[in-house]
Amino acid sequence: MKFNRHSEFIGEHAFLGASKYHWINYDEEKVALSFSKYLATERGTRLHGIADQLIKEGIKLPKTKQTLNMYVNDAIGFKMQTEQVLFFSENCFGTVDAISFKKDFLRIHDYKSGSSPTSMRQLMIYAALFCLEYKYNPNNIEIELRIYQSDDIEILDPPREELLYIMDKIVAFDKLIDQIKMEG
Repeated sequence: MKFNRHSEFIGEHAFLGASKYHWINYDEEKVALSFSKYLATERGTRLHGIADQLIKEGIKLPKTKQTLNMYVNDAIGFKMQTEQVLFFSENCFGTVDAISFKKDFLRIHDYKSGSSPTSMRQLMIYAALFCLEYKYNPNNIEIELRIYQSDDIEILDPPREELLYIMDKIVAFDKLIDQIKMEG
């Protein structure tokens, strides 16, 4: 039999695809809710891309209390780099939305387009990764973490003992994973 090619779908996954088969047990309400979350995630990805391009081009948005506008304008104003990978190992790395480090002051900003509750833990992990990768003791630098969401900005000067705890966990768990890989 000669199968149809569908080359435009190679590497893609349908929302109602076989690899994410749990939908087969959903009712219409749950499918609608799941698809709405999927669309929100897709929208968030597009908005992150728009913000990234605006920041890289230095194009400020009107000064309003809208989340995207505040995030873009602050990142430009603080001369931040966007979509920066912070790398400790193959087992532990992440991509920060916006970051800068000048005069021993680490600034990390995260843009959230959705309304789901967020946690500063993600940004604290980024700060820990920065300190590990670039060999900084968090006690010796200033740090400001910001989450931009729902037309508001949450700001944290993270407790240094928590950052040191996260750094220790990263190092310990990385060694454990490497050991498991070697034994496997």
